[in-house]
Amino acid sequence: MPITIDDVTAAADILDGVAHRTPVITSRLLDEAAGAQLFCKCENLQRMGAFKFRGAYTAISRLGPQRARGVVAFSSGNHAQAVALAASLFDIPATIVMPHDAPAAKVAATRGYGAQIVGYDRYTQDRQQVAAALAHRTGAAVLPPFDHPDVIAGQGTATLELLSDTDDLDAILIPLGGGGLLAGGLVAAAARAPGVAVYGVEPAAGDDGRRSLRAGRIVTIAPPRTIADGAQTTALGTHTFEIIAEYVTDILTATDEQLLAAMGLVATRTKMVVEPTGALGVAAALNNRDLFAGRRVGVIISGGNVDLDRFAAAAPLSADA
Repeated sequence: MPITIDDVTAAADILDGVAHRTPVITSRLLDEAAGAQLFCKCENLQRMGAFKFRGAYTAISRLGPQRARGVVAFSSGNHAQAVALAASLFDIPATIVMPHDAPAAKVAATRGYGAQIVGYDRYTQDRQQVAAALAHRTGAAVLPPFDHPDVIAGQGTATLELLSDTDDLDAILIPLGGGGLLAGGLVAAAARAPGVAVYGVEPAAGDDGRRSLRAGRIVTIAPPRTIADGAQTTALGTHTFEIIAEYVTDILTATDEQLLAAMGLVATRTKMVVEPTGALGVAAALNNRDLFAGRRVGVIISGGNVDLDRFAAAAPLSADA
């Protein structure tokens, strides 16, 4: 495996006192809607508003002498913000390759942390090539958003904390884009709670993870058109696929309509702002009642960085939830 539980616990030590230990919340009304007991790990309350800070800070902390030359990353938003914030804490430069259609709030936040932004067209350009060219010119290290052992280890600390703070879970639902959060969570769960079923959840329009699991190899798709911008990836990484194929119970999907309904319900019942990608696990719990009925289910809410107009669009759906 690309990482072990020792890598995840080492990342937890690095993040101690730097990352927030986010709360695990419950809601009777959410439980009634899902027909299960939900334990929501609120990474929307993490520094910069998402779990991505865990992996970015862990990876930058381990760069060694090259760190002084800075970092280059590519991301639609949360990894961008995470790298920008982590780089500022280490006082090094950061350049972020972001798609032109990235949410305005995430672009503004990334700039606010001091990073330089280079735009690209996600439908016609290869972001990895753009980032590699920038790194070649500057000598900076490329920090990918998910397919990197240190990033995966850092992301795994979210599930490690969930398992430490919640007893006797039957299942865990983890949002899935490129697979860093899920892969890290699977390593943590396999070591600390091997009897717990762990599911990845991805947008229905971008189900490359589920296709890959069924095919037994990495399947690449066209850039998916979904409101879950944090999961608009076209393929799992080599490292993340290896871990997911070994440990995951299954991969579920949620439609954009289900994500909007989940966002609205969480806002109404818990008063929390959750972004579409962050609502994947909640949406899966709400729409797979037969699978999780009566069970104790951990749900990673991966982030809360969402434009207000997109968040407001969920409000009408919440009235019927």
